[in-house]
Amino acid sequence: MHQENAAGCPSGSCDTCGVAGCPSAGKASNQAKHDFAAPANDQSNIRRVIGVVSGKGGVGKSMVTSLLAVAMQRRGFTTAVLDADVTGPSIPRAFGLHQKAEGDETYIYPVETKTGIRVMSINLLLENEKDPVVWRGPVIAGTVKQFWTDVFWGDVDYMFVDLPPGTGDVPLTVFQSLPLDGTIVVTSPQALVSMIVEKAVNMAKLMHIPVLGFVENMSYLSCPDCGKKLYPFGESKLDALAKEKGIPILARLPMDQKLAAAADAGTLELFEGPWLEEAANLLEKMNP
Repeated sequence: MHQENAAGCPSGSCDTCGVAGCPSAGKASNQAKHDFAAPANDQSNIRRVIGVVSGKGGVGKSMVTSLLAVAMQRRGFTTAVLDADVTGPSIPRAFGLHQKAEGDETYIYPVETKTGIRVMSINLLLENEKDPVVWRGPVIAGTVKQFWTDVFWGDVDYMFVDLPPGTGDVPLTVFQSLPLDGTIVVTSPQALVSMIVEKAVNMAKLMHIPVLGFVENMSYLSCPDCGKKLYPFGESKLDALAKEKGIPILARLPMDQKLAAAADAGTLELFEGPWLEEAANLLEKMNP
């Protein structure tokens, strides 16, 4: 008999559950998709894979990816970040990683951050991290797939995949080849961004990947004198979209000078901020 899950599943069956944020949402269709996913190597045991997506660049998707990895690592889980944004890799910079990833005839080995988060990014393989990656889409997509199949990840509780914006070759490759347990969609308050983000939501739905929730970045600015919230981009339009799609808003991140400075300095692991606690709680419930 079907038991109601933590999200209050009304469907009566985990096989058809579509409740956003439910750990069992779309269980049957998602499992069927996993059957076609590329297997990781025999030295990698990755329990949960979460894609972090956006419809548009410049909304802070890599920042949110990094903060999610830090949040789960602080809770005692082993975390990793697969940087799938090959032409715009910024994950290594956020963690202050400048050394090169090493490899042998069998595996590529991820670089670990100060607190032990395992990272693989194209910038860890380039001779000069400022060199552009001028590759066509299929080559980039193949590289991302290799990051999944050829990297010695070891035992990982949560892997976060930082996808490039849009719905092109790389997101399609990740959705089809990696066993995603869900996606988190990053947006910002502008109406134009919300419209484009809806495309990312619809793509996930098309690929039978649960959307766990929205994270709105640059949501507001706190007045340094009185603490009042100011909205430089105007009032958010995300609430209407979230209600329409039945997807929860997990966090609203402010425009914070200290947070930006920490990312620029490569010290994001040292930053303390409470905004992603609800997202971390949701992810922790998914842990088998």
